[in-house]
Parts: sequence; structure tokens; C-alpha cells
Amino acid sequence: MTRSTTTRSTTPPPRTLFDKLWDSHAVVTREDGQTLLFVDRHFLHEGSHHAFAQLAARGAAVARPDLTFAVADHYVPTRGRPAIADDSVRAMVDRLAGNTAVHGIRLFGLDDPRQGIVHVVGPEQGLTLPGLVTVCGDSHTSTHGAFGTFAFGIGASEVAHVLITQTIWQRRPKRMRIRIDGTPAPGVGAKDMALTWIARLGADGAQGHAIEYAGSAVTGLSMEGRLTLCNLSIEGGGRCGMVAPDATTIAFLRGRPFAPEGAAFDRAAADWLALASDADAAFDTEVSFAGEEIVPVVTWGTSPQDALPIDAAVPDPDRIADPARASHVRDALAYMDLVPGRPLAEVAIDRVFIGSCTNSRIEDLRAAAAVLAGRSARVPGLVSPGSSLVKQQAEQEGLDRVFVAAGLEWRDSGCSMCVGMNGDQVPSGERCASTTNRNFKNRQGLGARTHLMSPAMVAAAAVAGRLADVRPLLAGRI
Repeated sequence: MTRSTTTRSTTPPPRTLFDKLWDSHAVVTREDGQTLLFVDRHFLHEGSHHAFAQLAARGAAVARPDLTFAVADHYVPTRGRPAIADDSVRAMVDRLAGNTAVHGIRLFGLDDPRQGIVHVVGPEQGLTLPGLVTVCGDSHTSTHGAFGTFAFGIGASEVAHVLITQTIWQRRPKRMRIRIDGTPAPGVGAKDMALTWIARLGADGAQGHAIEYAGSAVTGLSMEGRLTLCNLSIEGGGRCGMVAPDATTIAFLRGRPFAPEGAAFDRAAADWLALASDADAAFDTEVSFAGEEIVPVVTWGTSPQDALPIDAAVPDPDRIADPARASHVRDALAYMDLVPGRPLAEVAIDRVFIGSCTNSRIEDLRAAAAVLAGRSARVPGLVSPGSSLVKQQAEQEGLDRVFVAAGLEWRDSGCSMCVGMNGDQVPSGERCASTTNRNFKNRQGLGARTHLMSPAMVAAAAVAGRLADVRPLLAGRI
């Protein structure tokens, strides 16, 4: 009698970067498809007081205070510190300090020289590392994915769950790869790349997907650029955005305060590089863009998807076949007080803002200063660095003097005018050229009209007093 045998392959199927992160953090999966994930980094800010109240009501303790980090950023004023004039804001900041002290959580507060926006401080301090699962009660937590991290925002009840258990229930998203190949022109950066794909695919274009950014234009970005790209993933509907770790990632992290040291760093770096998606890994959706075709972009409406090249004109809703889209455009133009067919480069602005977790790092400030050097702003505005350390470095490089000489205010670090909940707001009816991530109605203040763009483009708008193409202003400067 002969016996036939079937040889089974022991080679694991190819996996994406996201698959590797999900699989390595899955604790258990329920019948309904929800998976319990272990959380490596939990970031908090002033808004976490609701979650701490839930802990107090239950008499519960924080499971892993050593993996939990707090930053005062959303409500803090950007001038007049350390004093806080607003009683309600001071109470929020004091409450964060009290809650973190009770539970033994490290706090980067207003008295800490490392204070800043949470999504700037994490990478800056080396707390954000490749291969981790990172959460925060803020929608732009996707920023941290620039390091090859599964990072996403969570709600107040989920914040409490993570504090108590160091885990979170999630449903596995689909996988999307956005490739941008080629070399973008001078004056074109990560903000333009992000707004371009969001405008093309729509605000829900990546709904239900974990995004991986790839292609030579992406790998050619600095870590600051990758952080900007991943930051805006949520604006296109993505659950998260990430870039595979590479030599640029390793170089950025080496020597960071909370990163591994010496031989441990070298071992970790080898593991980080192995996280890259396998060559034959499958994605549920793939989209490609040519870097050479991306140009400086500005938004004209009330959603990040309402974006066009600076040399385009305000869209005409009467020429849009989709009734729902046409209705949105009419509503947006009414709020923004714009006329169809008007060239975007003719739209006057009232003020500018450079800052936020999207564009407040040293590279962003340098890009704006390169345009403003030796020139004067026609409109007022303020510049808020992403952290106290970024502010310190900018001052050492003389960037603050460039901004002040141009007529802009140089402030302390914080979320500032991005959210309009800390005293920094756009007056009602005014139009602001902004480096922030959202142009929603009333986002920067009641009745505020926001145009999103890169730091260099905001600087160009400041000089021109209107939306303007930065490329002519960079001639001979880069």
C-alpha cells in the first residue's frame, strides 16, 4: 500500500505594514469581529478630564501609567504665560495636572520646557516609535503613523477604557495604499500632496481604511513632511495613515530622549525596518498620483476636500451634475462669501495663521520664513510653534525675527488658532490663510472663513494680502 502525502507550505502569506502591527497587538477577537488590541502609547490632553471622572466614579486605577503621557495643549494660551487669565481654562489645565499627579502619569505641562502640541511632543521626545499602537482622545492622532505606528483618535469612554485596561476594542479596517511617485516641483510639499488626494477622492474617499503612503515622493519627504501627510489622513476618511520605517525614520529617532539607546537602539532599528509591507502584500484599494502633477493647493470651501490648485477658479455649482455635491458647493460658497468663476489668486484675505499639529514644526517655520525674509505682510497674523523646543530652535536660528520683522506675532506653543478654544480666534466674517487641518464652519471662530494651505503658501498670502502662488516668491531662495 502506498500513502500519498500533501506538503503544506510553512511560508506565511505576505502582509502589509498594517497587518503586521494589527496581528502583533491582537489579544482576542470576538465573534462579532471586534478585536481587543494592546496599546503601547496613550497620550492625554486637557479634554481627558471626563475619562478621569469615570475612573474616580469606579474607584479604578490607571493600568499602565508608564505607557501614558499627558500634554497641556488644546486650551493653553499662547501669550501671557505662565499666567492664565481665563478661569475656566486655568481650571482645565490644573485638573490635568491634578489627575496625572494622582495616577503617576508623566505630564508635559506649562512649567515643562518640553511642552507643546501632543502630536509634536510625542515624536520630538522619541515616545512615538515604529511598530506601536498609539491612541489619544484627538482625531489627528493619525499624525504619529509617520513612524510606522498604528495611531488613531478615540472618544472619551474609550480613553477611560484604555486608562483602566491598556487595551481597546477595534474592528479591523480595510487596507489602502496611496502611492505618490516622482519629484514634486519646488514649493510643493506634503500639505499639497495631502490636499490633492483628499480633493480627488473626497472627504470619505478612505472611509473604513488604514492608509499606507508609499512611492518615491513620500519616501523623499522628511519626517516633518510625513507627519503632515499622516496628520491629514483623517480628513479623507481614513482610520489612520502610516509610512513604513526607513533610514530617514531611524536617523530622526536616534538620540531622542525616550528612544532606546546604544545596542538596544540598533536591535530595535532592525526590527523597525522589517515592518515594511511585504513585496506581494495585497491592499483592498490602491491609488496612484504623479508627484510632478501636484502643485500648490488652497481650499475654497468648508471641507478639506474643497481644494484646488492656486491657479484655478472658484467652482460653479451650476456646472456640477451631482445634486448633492452641487448643494454642498452652494452652501460652502455662501458661507465663504465667494463668487463662482473668480480666480482663487484674486481672493483677498484678512489675516494669516502658521501653526497647529499639521504644520508647526521647525521645517514648517523655515519654509514660511524663507518666503517672508526681507518682506512685509500686508495683513496681521500669528505664528505659534508646535512645541517649546521648536520655539527655542527657531529663535536660535533667527526665524522669530523674520516673522516679527514681517509684521506677524510670535507666540508660545499650543494648538492656538486651529481650534479657537484658547483665545486665539479669527474674527467673524474675516478670511484667514491657515496651515491648520480643518476649514469647517466656525472652526477658527464663529463666522471665521478658513483657507487651508502649506506654511510657504500662507507666507505668500501674507505678503500678497490675498491667496497667492508661492513659487514666484521662492525664485532665487531655494
